[in-house]
Amino acid sequence: MSGERTVLAIDTATETVVTGVVRLNPDGAATLLAERTVHDHRRHAEILTTLIRDVLDEASVAGTDLDAVVVGAGPGPFTGLRVGLATAAAYGDALGLPVYGVCSLDAIAAVADGASAIVVTDARRREVYWARYSVGQRVAGPEVAAPEVVAGAIERDPVALVVGPPTFTESIAAGRVPEIGATYPTVGALAEAAFPDIADGIAPGPLEPMYLRRPDAVELKDQRRKSLLPVTDGA
Repeated sequence: MSGERTVLAIDTATETVVTGVVRLNPDGAATLLAERTVHDHRRHAEILTTLIRDVLDEASVAGTDLDAVVVGAGPGPFTGLRVGLATAAAYGDALGLPVYGVCSLDAIAAVADGASAIVVTDARRREVYWARYSVGQRVAGPEVAAPEVVAGAIERDPVALVVGPPTFTESIAAGRVPEIGATYPTVGALAEAAFPDIADGIAPGPLEPMYLRRPDAVELKDQRRKSLLPVTDGA
């Protein structure tokens, strides 16, 4: 990669809406130019476009000055994740920019600084999304499971750190493993996660959201359909 690249980064995979502008140097390190985080999972669609405009203005960067868009592809809840991916895709299409999807857990794992770690985020329904990392690389996951399942995985195959919301890391680590509180990815970590492909000029593939399970609305619709079916003996 010759020279620096200016990147817009977006993530809506957690309850926190994250967006910002970073400059990637030729070694892949990100310099933060502007960032906004809003902790409100109910307003992803309302605020994301405004936040993008705010960070571009603060960074004194026009849309046409960007070299790429990076977006967290989850795992995350259906509605919030869809907002981020759709916005990133539309923005990239309008400006003719490549849009790179990265696993949001990979970006959160950056705080582990290469140590072996389990990274978790809130999946609701008393479950977590989780993945295992070694030497900065994801070696298992992402998956969705109850916290006790993740705790069991650590018992069988220990790690140096548990990273995620304290609500979950306390029970998963259970005093046996150090914890780092991190509930959402930073824009710098998102951009750095996409750096290898950006550096090599690799054209991004289709954006593929990591839902890991079906949305509630579909499940309820299916349940209603089943309730309307006739009951037959011996079925």
